[in-house]
Amino acid sequence: MDLTGEYRIPAKREKVWEALNDPDVLKQCIDGCNELEKTSDTEFIAKVTAKVGPVKAKFAGKLTLSELDPPNGYTISGEGQGGVAGFAKGGASVKLTEDNGETVLNYDANAKVGGKLASVGSRLVEGVAKKTADDFFGKFSELVVGVDEPASTEEVTDSASDETAPAETAENGGVSPMIWGAGLIIAVGLILYIFST
Repeated sequence: MDLTGEYRIPAKREKVWEALNDPDVLKQCIDGCNELEKTSDTEFIAKVTAKVGPVKAKFAGKLTLSELDPPNGYTISGEGQGGVAGFAKGGASVKLTEDNGETVLNYDANAKVGGKLASVGSRLVEGVAKKTADDFFGKFSELVVGVDEPASTEEVTDSASDETAPAETAENGGVSPMIWGAGLIIAVGLILYIFST
């Protein structure tokens, strides 16, 4: 499953960069996030309770940031485990650019899920992923800007086959960023987080 998106955040790029690396800010933006801890300059761990269709579970995940280019962007990779509910693995690249005093955040993520989560169907997972990303960036924008004006979303595209992958065949993917989010993180991570939920 591939997911790309662009969000306009009415704040300077440096401020957005700082917030994307602040676990307290990110935790407030992720629904169901019970724990989000920065364990090093490049790693986060997260615990999230989430529901995708009939599958509801507690997920634990780990996110790693690489290719850091402050305040321009980074790459995030991660995986999340939800017991019998399934797992997700994936990655995303996040790019921040300035435009008239605002920040344009672009992400490109890919994910694979396994277990019961994969049996739900890719279209449902994609829909939940997009909604989770939109919710995350809306809250994120409000916190960064300090007003009730959500981030505007531009065209978001996703592509995936209607086939579901069994747990044993899933290899690389995205943990929501979810968490992706990764976040994502976690804005992306966010997306990565989304896929682990």
